[in-house]
Amino acid sequence: MAAYAQFAKMNGLGNEIIVADMRGRADRITADAAIALDREPATKFDQIMAIHSARTEGTQAYIEIINSDGSEAQACGNGMRCVVQALSSETGKREFTFETIAGILTAHEHPDGQISVDMGKPRFDWQDIPLAEPFHDTRRIELQIGPIDAPVLHSPSVANMGNPHAIFWVDQDVWTYDLERFGPLLENHPIFPERANISIAHVTSRNAITLRTWERGAGLTKACGSAACAAGVSAARTGRTERIVTVTVPGGPLLIEWLDNDHVIMTGPAEWEFSGSLDPATGAWHRDEVKSSQGAA
Repeated sequence: MAAYAQFAKMNGLGNEIIVADMRGRADRITADAAIALDREPATKFDQIMAIHSARTEGTQAYIEIINSDGSEAQACGNGMRCVVQALSSETGKREFTFETIAGILTAHEHPDGQISVDMGKPRFDWQDIPLAEPFHDTRRIELQIGPIDAPVLHSPSVANMGNPHAIFWVDQDVWTYDLERFGPLLENHPIFPERANISIAHVTSRNAITLRTWERGAGLTKACGSAACAAGVSAARTGRTERIVTVTVPGGPLLIEWLDNDHVIMTGPAEWEFSGSLDPATGAWHRDEVKSSQGAA
Protein backbone atom coordinates (compact mmCIF):
# COMPACT_ATOMS: atom_id res chain seq x y z
CA MET A 1 0.00 0.00 0.00
CA ALA A 2 3.11 2.23 0.13
CA ALA A 3 2.63 3.10 -3.53
CA TYR A 4 -0.68 4.75 -2.75
CA ALA A 5 -1.03 8.48 -2.08
CA GLN A 6 -3.61 10.07 0.21
CA PHE A 7 -6.25 12.29 -1.41
CA ALA A 8 -9.30 14.33 -0.51
CA LYS A 9 -12.28 14.63 -2.82
CA MET A 10 -13.43 18.26 -2.54
CA ASN A 11 -15.27 20.91 -4.49
CA GLY A 12 -15.17 24.65 -4.94
CA LEU A 13 -18.71 25.83 -5.73
CA GLY A 14 -19.35 22.50 -7.41
CA ASN A 15 -16.08 22.50 -9.37
CA GLU A 16 -15.05 18.90 -8.63
CA ILE A 17 -11.51 18.70 -7.25
CA ILE A 18 -9.17 15.93 -6.10
CA VAL A 19 -6.43 17.17 -3.77
CA ALA A 20 -3.65 14.56 -3.78
CA ASP A 21 -0.73 14.53 -1.34
CA MET A 22 2.40 13.76 -3.39
CA ARG A 23 4.86 15.35 -0.96
CA GLY A 24 8.09 13.42 -0.45
CA ARG A 25 7.55 11.33 -3.58
CA ALA A 26 9.45 11.23 -6.85
CA ASP A 27 6.53 10.00 -8.96
CA ARG A 28 3.66 11.94 -10.51
CA ILE A 29 0.02 11.21 -11.21
CA THR A 30 -0.05 9.88 -14.76
CA ALA A 31 -2.47 10.90 -17.48
CA ASP A 32 -3.80 7.33 -17.51
CA ALA A 33 -4.48 7.53 -13.77
CA ALA A 34 -6.30 10.84 -14.16
CA ILE A 35 -8.49 9.48 -16.95
CA ALA A 36 -9.27 6.35 -14.90
CA LEU A 37 -10.24 8.43 -11.85
CA ASP A 38 -12.51 10.61 -13.96
CA ARG A 39 -14.36 7.53 -15.25
CA GLU A 40 -15.41 6.59 -11.70
CA PRO A 41 -18.61 8.37 -10.56
CA ALA A 42 -17.30 8.90 -7.02
CA THR A 43 -13.97 10.39 -8.13
CA LYS A 44 -15.09 12.15 -11.30
CA PHE A 45 -13.34 15.53 -11.27
CA ASP A 46 -12.58 18.72 -13.13
CA GLN A 47 -9.01 19.09 -11.82
CA ILE A 48 -6.53 17.18 -9.69
CA MET A 49 -4.43 19.42 -7.46
CA ALA A 50 -1.29 17.38 -6.77
CA ILE A 51 0.64 18.78 -3.80
CA HIS A 52 4.38 18.18 -4.28
CA SER A 53 7.23 19.11 -1.97
CA ALA A 54 8.33 22.73 -2.30
CA ARG A 55 10.88 23.44 -5.02
CA THR A 56 11.43 27.12 -4.27
CA GLU A 57 12.48 28.74 -1.01
CA GLY A 58 9.66 30.67 0.64
CA THR A 59 6.89 28.44 -0.72
CA GLN A 60 5.00 25.70 1.11
CA ALA A 61 4.45 23.42 -1.89
CA TYR A 62 4.59 23.00 -5.64
CA ILE A 63 1.09 22.42 -7.04
CA GLU A 64 0.67 20.42 -10.24
CA ILE A 65 -2.77 20.84 -11.83
CA ILE A 66 -4.15 18.03 -13.99
CA ASN A 67 -7.32 18.16 -16.10
CA SER A 68 -9.75 15.28 -16.40
CA ASP A 69 -8.40 14.44 -19.86
CA GLY A 70 -4.91 14.00 -18.39
CA SER A 71 -3.52 17.29 -19.72
CA GLU A 72 -1.82 19.84 -17.49
CA ALA A 73 -3.47 23.15 -16.56
CA GLN A 74 -1.64 26.30 -15.58
CA ALA A 75 -4.22 27.63 -13.12
CA CYS A 76 -7.30 26.57 -11.16
CA GLY A 77 -8.63 29.07 -8.66
CA ASN A 78 -11.30 26.82 -7.21
CA GLY A 79 -8.76 24.03 -6.82
CA MET A 80 -6.34 26.35 -5.03
CA ARG A 81 -9.04 27.17 -2.48
CA CYS A 82 -9.47 23.44 -1.86
CA VAL A 83 -5.70 23.06 -1.37
CA VAL A 84 -5.73 25.91 1.15
CA GLN A 85 -8.61 24.39 3.13
CA ALA A 86 -6.96 20.98 3.14
CA LEU A 87 -3.57 22.28 4.29
CA SER A 88 -5.13 24.68 6.79
CA SER A 89 -6.99 21.74 8.34
CA GLU A 90 -3.74 19.76 8.48
CA THR A 91 -1.40 22.48 9.76
CA GLY A 92 -3.57 25.12 11.42
CA LYS A 93 -1.97 27.77 9.21
CA ARG A 94 -4.06 30.31 7.31
CA GLU A 95 -1.45 31.94 5.04
CA PHE A 96 0.17 30.06 2.15
CA THR A 97 2.53 30.66 -0.74
CA PHE A 98 2.51 28.13 -3.57
CA GLU A 99 4.41 27.58 -6.79
CA THR A 100 2.63 26.46 -9.96
CA ILE A 101 3.68 26.18 -13.57
CA ALA A 102 2.22 29.68 -14.01
CA GLY A 103 4.31 31.15 -11.18
CA ILE A 104 4.09 32.00 -7.48
CA LEU A 105 0.74 32.73 -5.84
CA THR A 106 -0.43 33.45 -2.32
CA ALA A 107 -3.66 32.53 -0.55
CA HIS A 108 -5.25 32.77 2.86
CA GLU A 109 -8.24 31.42 4.72
CA HIS A 110 -10.53 33.91 6.48
CA PRO A 111 -12.02 33.25 9.95
CA ASP A 112 -15.44 32.61 8.32
CA GLY A 113 -13.96 29.84 6.15
CA GLN A 114 -13.94 31.83 2.92
CA ILE A 115 -10.64 31.59 1.05
CA SER A 116 -8.91 34.29 -0.98
CA VAL A 117 -6.40 33.45 -3.67
CA ASP A 118 -4.14 36.00 -5.36
CA MET A 119 -4.43 34.87 -8.97
CA GLY A 120 -1.67 37.20 -10.15
CA LYS A 121 -1.79 39.73 -12.95
CA PRO A 122 -3.92 39.29 -16.07
CA ARG A 123 -2.18 39.30 -19.43
CA PHE A 124 -3.83 40.83 -22.47
CA ASP A 125 -1.19 40.89 -25.25
CA TRP A 126 -2.16 38.51 -28.04
CA GLN A 127 1.11 36.56 -27.82
CA ASP A 128 0.70 36.06 -24.06
CA ILE A 129 -2.80 34.56 -24.24
CA PRO A 130 -1.68 33.08 -26.71
CA LEU A 131 -3.43 33.70 -30.03
CA ALA A 132 -2.29 32.31 -33.36
CA GLU A 133 -2.24 35.74 -35.04
CA PRO A 134 -1.80 39.35 -33.94
CA PHE A 135 -4.69 41.35 -32.51
CA HIS A 136 -3.94 44.91 -31.47
CA ASP A 137 -6.98 45.13 -29.18
CA THR A 138 -7.84 41.95 -27.28
CA ARG A 139 -10.86 43.54 -25.63
CA ARG A 140 -12.73 42.38 -28.74
CA ILE A 141 -11.34 39.97 -31.32
CA GLU A 142 -12.82 38.73 -34.58
CA LEU A 143 -14.26 35.34 -33.73
CA GLN A 144 -17.80 34.13 -34.08
CA ILE A 145 -19.92 31.02 -34.26
CA GLY A 146 -23.10 30.68 -36.29
CA PRO A 147 -24.18 32.36 -39.55
CA ILE A 148 -22.01 35.26 -40.70
CA ASP A 149 -24.96 37.65 -40.85
CA ALA A 150 -26.49 36.47 -37.54
CA PRO A 151 -23.82 34.89 -35.33
CA VAL A 152 -24.90 33.16 -32.14
CA LEU A 153 -21.74 34.29 -30.33
CA HIS A 154 -19.20 36.82 -31.51
CA SER A 155 -16.43 39.28 -30.65
CA PRO A 156 -15.10 37.83 -27.39
CA SER A 157 -12.71 39.51 -25.00
CA VAL A 158 -9.61 37.38 -24.48
CA ALA A 159 -7.21 37.26 -21.55
CA ASN A 160 -4.76 34.99 -19.82
CA MET A 161 -5.34 34.36 -16.11
CA GLY A 162 -2.83 31.53 -15.92
CA ASN A 163 -4.95 29.82 -18.59
CA PRO A 164 -6.18 31.24 -21.94
CA HIS A 165 -9.75 32.56 -21.74
CA ALA A 166 -12.31 33.82 -24.24
CA ILE A 167 -15.32 35.68 -22.81
CA PHE A 168 -18.38 36.05 -25.06
CA TRP A 169 -20.69 38.86 -23.88
CA VAL A 170 -24.43 38.27 -24.20
CA ASP A 171 -27.52 40.34 -23.35
CA GLN A 172 -29.70 37.53 -22.08
CA ASP A 173 -29.68 34.53 -19.76
CA VAL A 174 -26.45 32.54 -20.22
CA TRP A 175 -28.49 29.33 -19.97
CA THR A 176 -30.19 30.04 -23.30
CA TYR A 177 -26.96 29.17 -25.15
CA ASP A 178 -25.94 25.61 -26.04
CA LEU A 179 -22.47 25.81 -24.52
CA GLU A 180 -22.11 22.02 -24.56
CA ARG A 181 -22.31 22.22 -28.35
CA PHE A 182 -20.29 25.38 -28.96
CA GLY A 183 -17.69 24.89 -26.23
CA PRO A 184 -15.65 22.08 -27.83
CA LEU A 185 -15.60 23.86 -31.21
CA LEU A 186 -14.37 27.12 -29.73
CA GLU A 187 -11.94 25.50 -27.28
CA ASN A 188 -10.15 23.88 -30.22
CA HIS A 189 -10.46 26.79 -32.68
CA PRO A 190 -7.19 27.36 -34.60
CA ILE A 191 -6.96 30.89 -33.16
CA PHE A 192 -6.07 29.27 -29.81
CA PRO A 193 -2.84 27.27 -30.27
CA GLU A 194 -2.98 26.06 -26.63
CA ARG A 195 -6.78 25.71 -26.67
CA ALA A 196 -8.86 28.02 -24.44
CA ASN A 197 -11.50 28.16 -21.75
CA ILE A 198 -14.74 29.40 -23.31
CA SER A 199 -17.20 31.45 -21.25
CA ILE A 200 -20.55 33.10 -21.84
CA ALA A 201 -21.04 36.18 -19.66
CA HIS A 202 -24.05 38.38 -18.93
CA VAL A 203 -23.44 41.65 -17.08
CA THR A 204 -26.42 42.26 -14.79
CA SER A 205 -25.15 45.40 -13.03
CA ARG A 206 -21.99 47.48 -12.60
CA ASN A 207 -20.92 45.00 -9.92
CA ALA A 208 -22.40 41.67 -11.04
CA ILE A 209 -21.89 39.11 -13.81
CA THR A 210 -23.43 35.70 -14.45
CA LEU A 211 -21.11 33.21 -16.13
CA ARG A 212 -21.02 29.74 -17.64
CA THR A 213 -17.77 28.11 -18.74
CA TRP A 214 -16.62 25.29 -20.97
CA GLU A 215 -13.29 24.44 -19.38
CA ARG A 216 -10.30 23.50 -21.51
CA GLY A 217 -9.52 19.84 -20.89
CA ALA A 218 -12.51 19.32 -18.59
CA GLY A 219 -15.71 20.39 -20.36
CA LEU A 220 -18.77 21.97 -18.78
CA THR A 221 -18.11 22.93 -15.18
CA LYS A 222 -20.16 24.34 -12.33
CA ALA A 223 -17.38 26.78 -11.54
CA CYS A 224 -14.08 27.92 -13.03
CA GLY A 225 -12.18 30.35 -10.84
CA SER A 226 -9.74 31.58 -13.46
CA ALA A 227 -12.67 32.14 -15.86
CA ALA A 228 -14.45 34.22 -13.21
CA CYS A 229 -11.27 36.28 -12.86
CA ALA A 230 -10.92 36.65 -16.64
CA ALA A 231 -14.55 37.74 -16.91
CA GLY A 232 -14.16 40.23 -14.08
CA VAL A 233 -11.07 41.94 -15.48
CA SER A 234 -12.40 41.86 -19.05
CA ALA A 235 -15.69 43.41 -17.96
CA ALA A 236 -13.84 46.23 -16.20
CA ARG A 237 -11.43 46.62 -19.10
CA THR A 238 -14.29 47.06 -21.56
CA GLY A 239 -16.16 49.49 -19.31
CA ARG A 240 -19.01 47.12 -18.50
CA THR A 241 -18.41 46.97 -14.73
CA GLU A 242 -16.34 48.33 -11.86
CA ARG A 243 -13.14 46.58 -10.77
CA ILE A 244 -14.86 44.71 -7.91
CA VAL A 245 -17.60 42.33 -9.05
CA THR A 246 -19.54 39.32 -7.89
CA VAL A 247 -19.35 36.66 -10.58
CA THR A 248 -22.14 34.11 -10.19
CA VAL A 249 -21.31 30.74 -11.74
CA PRO A 250 -23.67 27.73 -11.73
CA GLY A 251 -22.23 26.65 -8.37
CA GLY A 252 -22.64 30.02 -6.67
CA PRO A 253 -20.96 33.44 -6.27
CA LEU A 254 -17.27 34.39 -6.35
CA LEU A 255 -15.95 37.81 -5.36
CA ILE A 256 -13.41 39.09 -7.90
CA GLU A 257 -11.29 42.15 -7.06
CA TRP A 258 -8.91 43.69 -9.62
CA LEU A 259 -6.59 45.68 -7.39
CA ASP A 260 -4.70 48.85 -8.24
CA ASN A 261 -1.44 46.82 -8.27
CA ASP A 262 -2.97 44.81 -11.15
CA HIS A 263 -3.32 41.62 -9.08
CA VAL A 264 -6.65 39.77 -9.14
CA ILE A 265 -8.02 38.41 -5.86
CA MET A 266 -10.67 35.70 -5.95
CA THR A 267 -12.64 34.85 -2.80
CA GLY A 268 -15.01 31.95 -2.30
CA PRO A 269 -15.64 28.68 -0.40
CA ALA A 270 -14.27 25.15 -0.54
CA GLU A 271 -15.98 21.96 0.61
CA TRP A 272 -14.60 18.59 1.72
CA GLU A 273 -16.45 15.44 0.56
CA PHE A 274 -14.40 12.34 1.47
CA SER A 275 -10.84 11.06 1.78
CA GLY A 276 -9.08 8.03 0.35
CA SER A 277 -5.93 6.65 -1.23
CA LEU A 278 -5.00 6.40 -4.90
CA ASP A 279 -2.36 4.77 -7.06
CA PRO A 280 -0.67 7.60 -9.02
CA ALA A 281 0.27 5.20 -11.82
CA THR A 282 -3.08 3.53 -12.50
CA GLY A 283 -5.79 5.55 -10.78
CA ALA A 284 -6.88 2.59 -8.62
CA TRP A 285 -8.28 3.97 -5.37
CA HIS A 286 -10.19 3.22 -2.21
CA ARG A 287 -12.14 5.33 0.25
CA ASP A 288 -10.94 5.74 3.84
CA GLU A 289 -12.72 3.39 6.22
CA VAL A 290 -12.79 6.01 8.96
CA LYS A 291 -14.47 9.22 7.93
CA SER A 292 -12.44 12.39 8.43
CA SER A 293 -14.10 15.78 8.70
CA GLN A 294 -11.65 17.55 6.39
CA GLY A 295 -8.14 17.52 5.15
CA ALA A 296 -6.01 16.57 2.21
CA ALA A 297 -5.29 13.43 3.01
